[in-house]
Amino acid sequence: MSTESSLSISFEFFPPRTEVGEEKLRLVRDRLAERSPHFFSVTFGAGGSTREKTFGTVQSVRELGVDTAPHLSCISSERSDLSDLLKRYQDVGIERLVALRGDMPSGSMGVGDFRYASDLIQFIREETGDHFKLSVAAYPECHPQSDTIEKDVSRFVDKVKAGADMAITQYFFNADAYFHFVDRVRAKGCDVPIIPGIMPITNYSKLARFSELCGAEIPRFARRQLEAYGDDTQSLQAFGQEFVTNLSQQLIDGGAPGIHFYTLNQAEPSLAILDGLSLPR
Repeated sequence: MSTESSLSISFEFFPPRTEVGEEKLRLVRDRLAERSPHFFSVTFGAGGSTREKTFGTVQSVRELGVDTAPHLSCISSERSDLSDLLKRYQDVGIERLVALRGDMPSGSMGVGDFRYASDLIQFIREETGDHFKLSVAAYPECHPQSDTIEKDVSRFVDKVKAGADMAITQYFFNADAYFHFVDRVRAKGCDVPIIPGIMPITNYSKLARFSELCGAEIPRFARRQLEAYGDDTQSLQAFGQEFVTNLSQQLIDGGAPGIHFYTLNQAEPSLAILDGLSLPR
């Protein structure tokens, strides 16, 4: 079944570390490509730790003809290295990028030639003009390192002014947080599409740990229900699927321009949510 919708539907992958992982990702890619997504994206490790793997994964993922957007992080990156990488992506026909500040890798003392994502975006525009369609990150519940929501919104607007075309949010589980963020951004005259990032729920303990690190709040009722399932994986995943499907439908009904799935290199959890949605045609 093809996802022929006016909404932007996209899927994110991370670079596999093993040959088994690479083969699994090819199968996942094939399943998701059947839905005619608007694009795939491929993550970039802290400090560029997966730079070459990201490049290779991008090449593999886009073999089916789906537009593919590599992540590009500026933390611990040098201008000359990024200039070379941008040229490589141009040479192989990449037309999208996800431009991020990125996380500081463990034990690193320097930030490289760029401090903020807005600096990276400005550099990309200086180097490549309008060649790339640039996506940036947005944080409906505020970036975990931001002092205030106001500063976080201002930083986001700076990224758009620097040349971003659209945004993909950190995952979240509260639709009101997304709509409030969009309203704050629009009030500052910023009108780029802001696509909600959606995380399927398949493993509660891992989700809880990661959510604590990235500042994504799991609503109390959902957290307590997920905790109550314990080792009952089937019930946990059924509840998670229903919960995230309802969240996604709220976002679509409220005017969100698309959905970006954080797949964790799995096809079925995202497809189950997608199949449960009523999409505009």
